[in-house]
Amino acid sequence: MQATYYGANGWLLDFGNLRVLVDPWLKGPLAFPPGPWFFQGQLGEQLPLPEQLDLLLLTQALDDHTHPESLALLPPTLKVVASGAAAAKARRLGFTDVVALSPGQQHRCGELQITASAGAPVPNVENGYLLEHPACSLYLEPHGYLAADLPARPLDAVITPVLDLGLPLAGAFVRGTQVLPQLLERFQSRTVLASTAGGDVRFTGLLTRLLWQKGSISAAQAALPPGCRLIDPKPGQPYALV
Repeated sequence: MQATYYGANGWLLDFGNLRVLVDPWLKGPLAFPPGPWFFQGQLGEQLPLPEQLDLLLLTQALDDHTHPESLALLPPTLKVVASGAAAAKARRLGFTDVVALSPGQQHRCGELQITASAGAPVPNVENGYLLEHPACSLYLEPHGYLAADLPARPLDAVITPVLDLGLPLAGAFVRGTQVLPQLLERFQSRTVLASTAGGDVRFTGLLTRLLWQKGSISAAQAALPPGCRLIDPKPGQPYALV
């Protein structure tokens, strides 16, 4: 089992006989309304499009998770599993094999069992996922939300933010420092992969002047129990999880 980071929220999960692309931003700028003057992201080095994909897994419908220019690079026949809002967006973008999961629902893709859990309210509740495969078991959610009804069980890895990001008055919309202790207690994972706030990405616009950040990689590392490792991933480099 290998995981390769693509920056921001994007991951390639290679279960050996099954390749899963998660929330990809592969090409072009990322802007939020009302326009680039408000908030825009630019990729640094563009990574090559992953080949031989079996599944596109989408946690949210926001453009930093379902980036239209990036999804246009993928074949429309690629199977998609997504939150309800992200599934509707994938269909509008031309994907033909789309499965929408609500929190608590499951779907099987080959040997991979996918269980959706309640994720971030942005503003509608989106998805986190528990992924169970003979090669590896892991949990991922990009904003630091862990559903209270997701049962405790040992997992090989979790993919999560480890920093908090927020705005004045609105508070934290990425809650990595808050969720990390919960994840460690709930899943006793051997590996934590830091996500969401990394990669070779440059952000500009008015909103960036208001953003605040709390926490650090070193603080997250210090919070880990013995036998658990933290990976601050470099984009494009595969990491063995088991």
